[in-house]
Amino acid sequence: MASMMGTFYHNIDVKGRLNFPTKLREILGSTFYVTKGLDQPCLTIYSELEWEKLSKKIANLPEAKGGQLRRWLFSGAGMLVPDKQGRVVIPQDLRTFAGLEKDVVVIGADNKAEIWDKSRWESLNASFDVQQMLETLDELGF
Repeated sequence: MASMMGTFYHNIDVKGRLNFPTKLREILGSTFYVTKGLDQPCLTIYSELEWEKLSKKIANLPEAKGGQLRRWLFSGAGMLVPDKQGRVVIPQDLRTFAGLEKDVVVIGADNKAEIWDKSRWESLNASFDVQQMLETLDELGF
């Protein structure tokens, strides 16, 4: 699967519809999955293949270790099927979790995509630690 990349600015309408970026839809396929972000208040989008990989890994965790993660991830998950205009409906509980009201940013993040409230995305970008990223690249041999 090709890497998802890019930053796309869109709006969510009052019915929760989002025109999902064509470039990302082409990689994700005709059906994809949305759930709560694990490390940030955003939404994470997975292709069917990536969702199955993630599900299998989590299913193999012992209940004591994976129970909370399973409840968190799957209780808020949903399947997205774009309409003819490329729009998907983001469930209300997920919009509330990520603070999505109108202006959103959809980003490609390698094997997944993320949906952010525009102001949260801008705040996160302003707080990136460039030195830490350079150290990580150094560890990878770049």
